[in-house]
Amino acid sequence: MGTGHSIDSPIRVAPYGINSVISIVDDLLVEKIRKYYSEKFDLPYKNIPRSAEDGRAKRITAYLDLVHDLVSHKFEEIRSQPFFEDNERAKYFRMLPNESPLKTAYQKLMAAAENEQTSLADKLNDLMQPGSIDVNIMAKVDKLNLTKSGEPMSAEYSDGSAALRGYANSKLSSSLVLSAGFNPRLYNYLSDFQDFYRDACGSIKKKIILKVSDFRSALIQGKYLAKKGLEVFEYRIESGLNCGGHAFATDGLLLPVLLKEFKEKKEMLSSAIRPLVEKFYEDEREGFSTKWEVQEPRITVQGGIGTQGEMQRLLKEYDMDSTGWGSPFLLVPEATTVDQTTRTLLENAKEEDLYLSGVSPLGVPFNNVRQTGSRIWHEERIEKGKPGSPCPKGFLESNTEFTENPICTASTQYQLLKIDQINHSDYDEGKKERLKTKVLDKACLCDHLGNGALIQLGIQKESRAPQAICPGPNIAYFSGEYSLEEMVNHIYGRRTSLVEGERPHMFAKEMRMYVDYLQELIDESDSDPGENRKLTKFRNNLEEGMNYCLEIAGSNGYEGENLESIKTTVAGLKTRLEHMFSIAVA
Repeated sequence: MGTGHSIDSPIRVAPYGINSVISIVDDLLVEKIRKYYSEKFDLPYKNIPRSAEDGRAKRITAYLDLVHDLVSHKFEEIRSQPFFEDNERAKYFRMLPNESPLKTAYQKLMAAAENEQTSLADKLNDLMQPGSIDVNIMAKVDKLNLTKSGEPMSAEYSDGSAALRGYANSKLSSSLVLSAGFNPRLYNYLSDFQDFYRDACGSIKKKIILKVSDFRSALIQGKYLAKKGLEVFEYRIESGLNCGGHAFATDGLLLPVLLKEFKEKKEMLSSAIRPLVEKFYEDEREGFSTKWEVQEPRITVQGGIGTQGEMQRLLKEYDMDSTGWGSPFLLVPEATTVDQTTRTLLENAKEEDLYLSGVSPLGVPFNNVRQTGSRIWHEERIEKGKPGSPCPKGFLESNTEFTENPICTASTQYQLLKIDQINHSDYDEGKKERLKTKVLDKACLCDHLGNGALIQLGIQKESRAPQAICPGPNIAYFSGEYSLEEMVNHIYGRRTSLVEGERPHMFAKEMRMYVDYLQELIDESDSDPGENRKLTKFRNNLEEGMNYCLEIAGSNGYEGENLESIKTTVAGLKTRLEHMFSIAVA
């Protein structure tokens, strides 16, 4: 959900037992939010300046400790409220899934005789827990930094390592979500912190979650970590395209195909990895105790889920341990920090307004919505002859095409240099314009993704803070502002659905996105034999996935599933694929 929109979500939802994830890419934003909440709750605050030694790690640690304390305080306030009243404590239990043992115990208390209530209430108090305050690090956002004199700093001061250290040094007992690919340097650095290992009782204070795109990647990364004694608590599968933020497309492998493979090979994630962990403890520690509780790694999924029926299919047909919902919560002010202008933009967004863009300086497709404050700001600068951004934060500096030290492709410096190069090239005018459009598409995500939170909290004026946001396409089917309970009840199928019945199934939507993406690849290809083989492989994977989706469409549906949309989508897309490749071959 970007750097800003879930920056304080745990403060909002964790006291009700709901897990959420904070991005800690932007430590400068983190510091501003820490100052805001310290002042709001009249807590001591001392600024950690940008120039402070190891400042990035210290800012992150300080904020996460503050979030931990605020969540603990609010949770205890809720837990101290009386039973049998319509209060925040009752809301905590109302939002639990119906099959939750905790909810069953609560319902038993509500129906108990008066002489049984005290005993049941005490037991229920002990069972209540706040939601987990998890953090996310994009593993590939790991810029190496320089000293004030311009000398390279050691690897432990890279952006990724410093963020990891900031989390590792915090008082949190939660999970670290590693996303955006495999970074051996960062993974190696995990082994420097005891909190990622088992203590004498076998407990792990800070667990590892890997966001993965396929089974092979999950197994490779799991083994790599296991050789260092690091256990993966959860493998989080995400749709390659039907998701929020950066989209890491597969070679045409659709989500249901990937889920089927995970279900069939799930046991390997223990049988192939567990011996490596045990060997590490035998060689490096005092051994892996048979008394320790050993659990299978959790397998979860996220990306485009929109109805309770779709969720039930993922849980029951593919044995997922849980599902993740992100973008719909951008319309829930109780859960996310989105400024009103951007929230209204999302409420009114239709399918055609959500698109896979080229705005990310990382060079990875980025799910976006048209006419954000960020886009308008960039277009105004282009008109004034000053394209790009002054690059105030520099987290995505990686290009050395024109400079010795890396700069960002969304920066004014880079864009002016690149456009000048294109203008002096031998390309025809049509190609020059296409190339310049791609250059000017790049946007200042480092800064702009955090601005919505600053505006909403009153820290920054909207006129001085262009807002970017990265919703998944699924948000097109939600069209209002919702309370936290409304969204939770929608997820669990306890109310009239918030989306229309004709909304395309999440599998159908993903298929469409992959065919659109394939069309872009074809349009940009240069008829190289190797490239053609890749495109053919992509098509074959897509068609195999479509055939599997037809099998799903012929099965018994869960309530709220639009399986008919899968059938009509496959029919139309197969015809389109034939047409695309007949033109490409011609």
